[in-house]
Amino acid sequence: MNIDKNLFYTEDHEWVKKEDDYAYIGIADYAQDSLGDIVYVELPDEEDNFEAEESVASVESVKAASEVFTPFSGTVVEVNEDLDDDPGILNEKPYEAWIVKMKVDDPAELDKLMSAEEYENFLKEE
Repeated sequence: MNIDKNLFYTEDHEWVKKEDDYAYIGIADYAQDSLGDIVYVELPDEEDNFEAEESVASVESVKAASEVFTPFSGTVVEVNEDLDDDPGILNEKPYEAWIVKMKVDDPAELDKLMSAEEYENFLKEE
């Protein structure tokens, strides 16, 4: 399983890339592999507000549908519109194909995320 060492992770297999007061959210390689061929992504609207642990998007594959949760509170500032035309990029490039970019309300909430090493150990236990 591929794990990008420069990202942070959740127990729900989302990855987070911190960038100043913003953070990108995507799904980890483990998640896309478990889902199989992704055929549709339901994206939120820009300027939508979410509390930590809320679903911000839905990913559907030939096998299942799965919610994507935000590990922090914030506001969507951008969605990856490329996913409308080609949701399969989540399979092909899971660590490049982000789903949403959000303005983080409370940066301290990001401290709960797992490092790549912690996530790797978490996967071994799962």
